[in-house]
Order: sequence, then C-alpha cells, then structure tokens
Amino acid sequence: MLLRASARTVAVMSMDGSLFLHLTEQFAHMHGHRPGASEVRSWERSIPVLAAALNDAGLGDVEVMLEYALPLNSKRADAVLAGVHPVSGEPSYVVVELKQWSGASPHDDDPELCIVDAYVRPVLNPIEQVRRYCEYLLNFNGALAEHSERVSGVAYLHNATEFGVSGLREIEVDERGQMFTAEGRGAFLEYLRAKLSDKQPGAWAADELMAGKTAPSKQLMALAAQEVRQREQFVLLDEQQVAYRLVLNAVRKAKQSDHKEIVIVTGGPGTGKSVIALSLLGELYRQGVSALHATGSKAFTKTMRKVAGARKREVQELFKYFNGFMTAEKNSLDVVICDEAHRIRETSANRYTSAIHRTGKPQIDELIDVARVPVFLLDEHQVVRPGEMGTVEEIRAAATRKGIDCTVVPLESQFRCGGSDAYLKWVVRLLGLEPGGPFVWEPDGRMQLRVAESPEEMEAFLQERRTRDDYSARMSAGYCWPWSPEPNPGDPLPLDVVIGDWARPWNLRGDRAISGAPPSALWATDPAGFGQVGCVYTAQGFEYDWSGVIIGPDLVWRRDQWVTDRTKSKDTIFTKATSDADVARLIRNTYKVLLTRGMVGTVVYSTDSETREKLRELVGAQEVTVPA
Repeated sequence: MLLRASARTVAVMSMDGSLFLHLTEQFAHMHGHRPGASEVRSWERSIPVLAAALNDAGLGDVEVMLEYALPLNSKRADAVLAGVHPVSGEPSYVVVELKQWSGASPHDDDPELCIVDAYVRPVLNPIEQVRRYCEYLLNFNGALAEHSERVSGVAYLHNATEFGVSGLREIEVDERGQMFTAEGRGAFLEYLRAKLSDKQPGAWAADELMAGKTAPSKQLMALAAQEVRQREQFVLLDEQQVAYRLVLNAVRKAKQSDHKEIVIVTGGPGTGKSVIALSLLGELYRQGVSALHATGSKAFTKTMRKVAGARKREVQELFKYFNGFMTAEKNSLDVVICDEAHRIRETSANRYTSAIHRTGKPQIDELIDVARVPVFLLDEHQVVRPGEMGTVEEIRAAATRKGIDCTVVPLESQFRCGGSDAYLKWVVRLLGLEPGGPFVWEPDGRMQLRVAESPEEMEAFLQERRTRDDYSARMSAGYCWPWSPEPNPGDPLPLDVVIGDWARPWNLRGDRAISGAPPSALWATDPAGFGQVGCVYTAQGFEYDWSGVIIGPDLVWRRDQWVTDRTKSKDTIFTKATSDADVARLIRNTYKVLLTRGMVGTVVYSTDSETREKLRELVGAQEVTVPA
C-alpha cells in the first residue's frame, strides 16, 4: 500500500498537501517510475472526498489503507477501511473503489461491463469490480479465510448523479458489491456507520489484516482439472473479466446470427492470459459450445493434457497445436482459444507435411478461419524464435483482409513475480527492451532478487528453499551449451551444461522419463525437474516459486551496454538467414522469459565476470546467502 493512517490523519494530510507528495514518493519507490498525471489527479480529487465522508460519519479513528495492493497481484484497491463492527465487535473491512465518473451506462450486450466517455473500450461495472476485489482478498489473505462476513465492498461514484449511473444497478448488489453516488452521500455515510464502529479505533484490525498469511497462488496447472471440468476456480479482475466477458458476448452473437469476430488479449508475463484462456474453456465446455485450446508450445499443451485431462480423454482432446487446423473446415468451431499466440508461425507446414497440404496458407489465416470467434492471447516480448508471427499488427492485418471485426484488450495487472510491477520494470529495463537503461533494484516486499557468485551457490540456495520452505524451484539457462543425444533408459543423463567444476544435464527433449528425469513437457511442473537445467522452450508459459537463471556468454555487459554474441548460441534455429539484429532481439527476449518465471524470487548468475559485477551493482546487497 502507499499509505496507512487514520481517517482523521488522511484528512489533515490532504488539506496541507503532504498526502499527495507522500503517495507520489511511495509509488515511485515501489514501481520504479513516477505515477501518471491521471493517477495523481484521481488521488487529489477522490481521496479527500472519502476522508471527509469518514470524518463526517464520526469515523475519524478508522484506519485507511490507500492503494492497497492485493496479494500476489499488481492490482490495487483504492482504499481498504479497517475498523470494528459496531454490532459484532469483530474486525470489519470495507474495500472502497472510488470513481470520478459523472455518468456511465451499461454495455448493450452485457451489464457486467459499462461504457464511460473517458475510455475507448468497455470497462468493468464498478459494483462487479469491487465485488471481485473482495472475493480475491478472501481467497488469498489468511486472516479472512474463515471470516468472509468481515469483508464488504462499495463503489463510491462521488461525482455522479443517480440519473447518470442508474443503469449500472442492473446487476445484482450484495454485501460485497454496493454503489453510492454524490446524491446518495447521506446513505453512504449510514452504510459506513453500519460497517464500522465510531467507538473503537481500527488500527488493531488493520494490524490483523496485514499479518494475515498470504495463501499460495492458485497455480495454473494444479487447478486446471477443476477449472475445465467443474467450475471456475480463478477470480478474474478488472480487464481480465472484461476480456472474458467480451469473448462470451462475441460467442453469443455468433450463435444468434451469422457473426464472426476476433478478440486479441495482450499482456506481459503473468498478466493472466492463460488463466483467462482456461476460464473461457471451462465455461464454454460447460455450456456445450464447441471450443478448443491451441498453443504452439509442445510443453504447455502436453502439460495441459496431462493435468486437465488426467482421467478424461475428451478433456485431453480440447488441447491442440496451432498447426493442427490445416485441413479444418471454415467455422467448424465456435471458438478457438490461441494461448501463447506470440508463437504463431508463418505457416503450419513442416518437413513432415504432405505435398497436398503445402498450400503456403498463413497459420494466422488457418486459426482465424476455423472458428467464428478466434481468440488470441499474446505477449509480443516473448517472441524467441525466428519466424514467429504472433503480433497484434499481423493479426489485425489478417482481420482487415478478411473484413472481420477485431477487438484488442490490453492486460496491465500481473500475477507473476509476486505481482511486482517494479520487478518486471527492472527486467525489461535491464535487458534494454524498454528505454531508460538499467536501474538499481530496490526491494519492494513482493519479489526477491539475488545475485549468485557461482552456479554451485545458486543451486545450494534453491535447494534450501525447496527443503526448508517447501517452495518449488527450477534452474534455467540461455541456449549456450550443446545438447547431447537423448540417453538410453537407465543410462545417466549427459552433463552438458558445464561451468568450471559444476556440471548438470539439460532437461530431456523427448516424451518419456529417463533415469528419474521427467519428459520435456513436464520439466517445469514435475518436482523431479529440479537438477536439470531448463531452456526457454520448456520454461515458457510456466511458473515456479524460485527461479535460478544462468546468463550465458551469448549476452554480456561491456562498459555501458549489452553485447550479444551469436557465435556463443547453440540454438540451431538461428541460421545464416537470421539477421544479427533479430538474433540480438530474440536472445534478450529469451532472458526476459527466463527472468520472469519466478513467483517468489529469482537468483541470477552470469558466466561472465564483468556481467556479474554489473549485476551486483544493480542488485545491491541482495546477494545469495548459502546456508552452512
């Protein structure tokens, strides 16, 4: 959070101007950049209104937590009010979403979405938005797990009239989803008095909330079976739910009329693209809608088949590859959900494709043609192979050629890397994928970052996290060491990744387990994957608690910049036809993928001494401490 204080203190700080200075400084510290003008403006216009309402209601001792960060997630509730319930005497928490809107109307196709003049695309109804924040808190804060009655949620549209937003009340309201306007200020004060006592301060209740243990993130693979076969397991927030609803609305229109529409969902690592994909697949599957999940990742698809369809063959058949639609009839599906769509290739043909099917048709066109609602979920910064074509520009161009409507939904909040926006910013700036250059990491309490002096130190640290803290952990590396042929069953794994006296095998490449190591597709999810070094193709799309990343000699720091050396890469996909500029971009993207797999922390090691020195300079004192 950016500030915790009593309502009385917040009111004083907003009057003397110190509040907004404090919020700005805290935001910059936590996120690595200053807040935008619109965010600062919203603080200046909304927080004093909330503080005044609390004080006018006689609730000056209620504890106010501003910009409260949801656990394991970069989303922030505008405010969480902590106090004591006037009847039960138990802790009571009110999640508040503040809106400056003067008017809003429900979306024509879906009342859970709404239209606001200031935004170019639909946004979530604030009643539903705050309700989902409450549900998410209940799922992930141990202090609330057994006390759901302690949490309430309210949207306060303090500039709006009842007439201007009356349509938003078409959706159900409940204890976790209420809405008040400027005209209803008196009712809002009564609501606050009903939830929070004016006789007792709220500091101890806030302490209890803050001390609540954060529940482990609902790992994507562990819940896939329930998600697809039974019911929704994930709480989708804000633009995630907007993307989900827009797809369902497009499906409904497609079934009601001869309608075809493309939906593109973009976002960085951990923004919830695969969670949206699974939620959609589960809902469509339950509705009896013909839908398939497709990726270009062998590891991801095989893992989904194994986990989600463990005991049900028809569920396994829901997971396909991008190149599996070469002979499919047009619009033979209602929906195709293209997850990891940045891995779409130029064509689906390969050396095994028969001559009759070598039509030269773009793979994007095949995926668009096969379904009435093609959905593409992608991150353009995760393009790591030459010939990968999954970009918004390419998909939009294909849609334009075919005269098909195309909607783009950007995801901003992220759930990977402990929900740390600051860490993701540090990674992309470190690698030069965004302008501004590297900056010194400042711990933000969400993501841990360490530099190892040796691979032995890295492995020992990760092993300690596994055994002492019961965390999952993996080691991965740039593609800088050759791969030996797959060993025969029973033979030891070849120790290909050699750094000084330290040597470990790459992950397996095949589809069977050998000598206790899991098959390639399960390296990231099977605990037996620890001890082998993963490459980008087995790590991409997955997450684990602790990530150890070895930066090889293909990317080194010299003087004041990164230098890529294509001769050090052993990746056979880089041919003479791959330009130096493309190789440099793809190598940096590779390390971005590897550095953003961890949910709790990352340990990074470089084989190059000058690069290690630069990393120590950037990470500061956050070095590895190996247990005795």
